[in-house]
Amino acid sequence: MSIAENIAGIRANIARAAREAGREPSEVLLIGASKMNDAAACRAAIAAGVDALGENRVQEMTQKLAENAYEGAPLHFIGHLQRNKVKQVVGKVDVIESVGSMELLTMIDAQAEKLGICQDILLEVNIGGEDAKSGFAPQDIPDAARAAAALNHVRVRGLMCIPPVAEEKHGSVPYFEKVHGLYVDINEKMYHNKLDMLSMGMSDDYEDAVRCGATIVRVGTAIFGARNYTV
Repeated sequence: MSIAENIAGIRANIARAAREAGREPSEVLLIGASKMNDAAACRAAIAAGVDALGENRVQEMTQKLAENAYEGAPLHFIGHLQRNKVKQVVGKVDVIESVGSMELLTMIDAQAEKLGICQDILLEVNIGGEDAKSGFAPQDIPDAARAAAALNHVRVRGLMCIPPVAEEKHGSVPYFEKVHGLYVDINEKMYHNKLDMLSMGMSDDYEDAVRCGATIVRVGTAIFGARNYTV
C-alpha cells in the first residue's frame, strides 16, 4: 500500500468512528508522525492530504526543515522535548504538543519572548502515571493550565496524552475518557471554551480516540509503514 492509499484508508476509519460518536469527521486532524521517515515520505504524505506532520526528534526535525520536507503543512513537535533543545524548537513548529513540566513551560515562554512570538502548545498528561513517560500528573493539570494561562508568550490550545500500551483491544479507552474529561473541565473553567486541540490516539488506537473526543490523532506506522529501529 502506498502512503496515499494508507491515508485514504485512515481517513475512512476516522470518518466512521466520528459518525459513530455523533461527530463530524472534519473535527479530527490527522497528523503524520514522520519519525524515521525521510523528506520524500513527508512530501508524499502532504501531497496525499495529511493535515500536519509531527516529529519526535529535534535533530531529525532540524535536518528535514533544511530540506523543506514540511512545506505546505503545519508542523507539530510531538516527542519528549529536552530543556536544552528548546531554542531549536520554539518558533520552528506550529505547535509543541509535549509540554509536560513547569520548567519546560517557562523555558518555552522565555524563548518565545526573545523571539517576539507566541508559541502554541499542548499540555501533556501522563495519564497512566508511568515513570518512563513525561507529562503532568492528571491532578496537576488544572494548576499547570492556570499557570500557562498567565504567561504572555505561550498559548495553550489543549491537551495531549500517550496512554500505557494496551494489553487488550480498546484498552486505551479508559485513559482517553479521563483525558477528555480533564480537557472539558479546564476548557469550561479556565479557557472560556476556546481550547480546540485534544491530541490522543496513534496507529493502534486512533479510532477509539476519535470516539472519545480526540480532535487530533498522531499516526505513524499506519501511514508510513513499520519503522526500522535496527538502522
